[in-house]
Amino acid sequence: MRGNDKLVTMADQSCYHCGLPIPAGADFPVEIDQTRREMCCAGCQAVAQAIVGNGLGDYYRHRDALPESPREALPQVLADFGLFDHPDVQKNFVRRAEGAAGEHEREAALILEGITCAACVWLNESHVRRQPGVTSVDINYTTRRARVRWDQRATRLSAILEAISTIGYRAHPYDIGRAEELAQKERKTALWRLFVAGFGMMQVMMYAVPVYLADGDMTPDIEQLMRWASLILTLPVIGYSAAPFFVSAWRDLKLQRVGMDVPVALGVGAAFAASVWATLIAAGEVYFDSVTMFVFFLLSGRYLEMMARQRAARSVETLARAIPAFATRLSGWPGNAGEADGERVAVARLNVGDTVQVKPGETIPADGRVLDGASAADESLLTGESRPVPKRVGDALIGGSVNTASPLVMRIERVGESTRVAAIQRLMERAAAEKPRLVEMADRVAGRFIVALLLLAVATALAWWWLDPSRALWIFVAVLVVSCPCALSLATPAALTVATGALAARGVLVTRGHAIEALARADRFIFDKTGTLTVGQMDLVEVNPVRGEAGFALSTAAALERGSEHPIARALIAGGADAGLVASSVRATAGAGVEGLIDGRPWRLGRPEFVAAIHGLAVPLEFESKVGAGDTVVALGNADGWQAFFRLSDSLRSEASAMTAGLSAAGIKLSIFSGDATAAAKRVGAALGIADARGGLSPEDKHAALKALQDAGETVAMVGDGVNDAPVLARAQVSIAMGGGADLARANADVVLLGNDLRALPPGLALARRTVRIVKQNLVWAFAYNFLAIPLAMAGWVTPWMAGIGMSASSLLVVLNALRLQRR
Repeated sequence: MRGNDKLVTMADQSCYHCGLPIPAGADFPVEIDQTRREMCCAGCQAVAQAIVGNGLGDYYRHRDALPESPREALPQVLADFGLFDHPDVQKNFVRRAEGAAGEHEREAALILEGITCAACVWLNESHVRRQPGVTSVDINYTTRRARVRWDQRATRLSAILEAISTIGYRAHPYDIGRAEELAQKERKTALWRLFVAGFGMMQVMMYAVPVYLADGDMTPDIEQLMRWASLILTLPVIGYSAAPFFVSAWRDLKLQRVGMDVPVALGVGAAFAASVWATLIAAGEVYFDSVTMFVFFLLSGRYLEMMARQRAARSVETLARAIPAFATRLSGWPGNAGEADGERVAVARLNVGDTVQVKPGETIPADGRVLDGASAADESLLTGESRPVPKRVGDALIGGSVNTASPLVMRIERVGESTRVAAIQRLMERAAAEKPRLVEMADRVAGRFIVALLLLAVATALAWWWLDPSRALWIFVAVLVVSCPCALSLATPAALTVATGALAARGVLVTRGHAIEALARADRFIFDKTGTLTVGQMDLVEVNPVRGEAGFALSTAAALERGSEHPIARALIAGGADAGLVASSVRATAGAGVEGLIDGRPWRLGRPEFVAAIHGLAVPLEFESKVGAGDTVVALGNADGWQAFFRLSDSLRSEASAMTAGLSAAGIKLSIFSGDATAAAKRVGAALGIADARGGLSPEDKHAALKALQDAGETVAMVGDGVNDAPVLARAQVSIAMGGGADLARANADVVLLGNDLRALPPGLALARRTVRIVKQNLVWAFAYNFLAIPLAMAGWVTPWMAGIGMSASSLLVVLNALRLQRR
């Protein structure tokens, strides 16, 4: 009998993964080979799910020994099997870090279990950052998602997961299904804790109220009986409902840190301990009613906050849900194009080149192109465009959009991480993980606030012990719990998370953490011209040969530009006949033009001053008027002199005028920085009402001009689309790239216009400004509440249960205030 067969005989009584006995009440099933297998703990379940989910189920058929249980040695399991270090396991959630200094830096998207407050985020970030080889870690409190970067030469992913597990948290590879599963588990557990606290509170109050009403007239033995009954009913509340407060506080203290649950646990524990002692000696005051009421109100507030936070997180994760699980693949198309010939397959199994049928109402499973049919696609989730976009044979289809009218047959061109929706999601993840300056400042203040609060509570207790010992304890508890550093830490990230999702729904994709704050402060917008204010599709209007024939000049220009994706290059290539000319040693000068050898002779094509440098001649008089006429003029020349001038024209975007009017109404100053002729830039500026229109600028000139504006105290937003714009985009306080622009521009941009629609800019700016106002409102409320509530508690005017309501309401208020950003 094979070793694995011996292991399987234990499955009914023991964990299928590690072989240990399954505790009573444990429910951690995993489906392996279409069979439900029981696991002993969440650790075994997570490991087994990772094995099966990544196609490594053969491990269970061929293993000859059982691993150690994650209950006892999860790090050892990870080390022994290298499960999360296996390339096949990592391919879905680990990638090479963007902008990494070397090829060895990797980045993983994880989801964390056990996060209950902003202090948990700080604890995990601080702990993981100290691990050898970890270059950065950012955790979003609202979504519980973490972005971790490490140098794979210095550490492994399994070591990072081990480090997280040692401080009492669990990390899993992020996927939308797992995230929703954890969210449901969090809601279910929170409801049970809330139910036990509420039931205990009601029962304890039934025994406390008669004692209050008797006002000393109750016999000692009956009063003592009431106390014992209250103690017994309070035990489940303390041991189960309030357990997360004590666990979190103990974890923080073991690591020599003070988290936000420390004052809560200290206050609840002190009141409960004093009440137990008073019950045992049958003397003194008991606070069982206040303890249960406080725990109930605090859990109520945290439950409502959790629901609001999960709602905000779902708005950000909508893109992850856009791609369907299954698609209809047509294996024999066009020979067998009938519906009956379609095969339902998992979208994960689709490959580039596959033919897929998309019925009306179905979601397009991947990026591709229409092969057959005519319909329309709802791309609002990806571009913010509310109207369906017509789709005909040859048109591009975006995965995640919805086919709205008629059946389509498409060919898959991009799948998985290479799709547009995946790229958008990565940028949103980066934005969610990065911490703006406001968040970091609030976290630092909250950490110091807790220490100050503990000192203040102790000082208050000592003062009241001297003034009135009977009131010292409950005033000490009230001071501890009435304060709300959670509201302070939640004020900014909650608003930014909701705003990121709301902006994406409007076609404005935020890709950097600081972008919303910077966009809100911007007082000048600078625009590139070609491809930004204009459609970027240059048309060749006129060819003016100086020497030779127009056809030869156009073929020469096309040979020099062949291989370029610039709009001018595409126009010249489209207009030039193939005369067999081949250019070699071609070299492009950004913002100026291109030069190369044709038949051994050097040629230049580009701005007149760039071409003039090869021969030193002035522009002929008969062509001077054309150069300054307002259209884009490109010159061709060699050592013999000028050879031709090409006049090209580009039409304005239809929405550009409405966009500039909207920004001007918002008090924004507008500029145009263009590499085209000054006359062409001023013509566009005049059409759009932009007085500051500058042309003939190289990338270096744009960079210097932008710096001059910044030095004058202006906050600049730069809008561009091309590679030439990348340096100036990086220089601006906030950079905005067109969604259809060059990849390099999008990589350097803080914001991307998904639908290439400039009309999204004014409402995007308004929402960014509104977000900053809400952040300020939240911070003002958090500070004002604490400055008002703490002195009242110190004065003895706030009872513990009132403190619980105040603390919970304070956290809930900032989250609900942030959710207002979802309204259009």
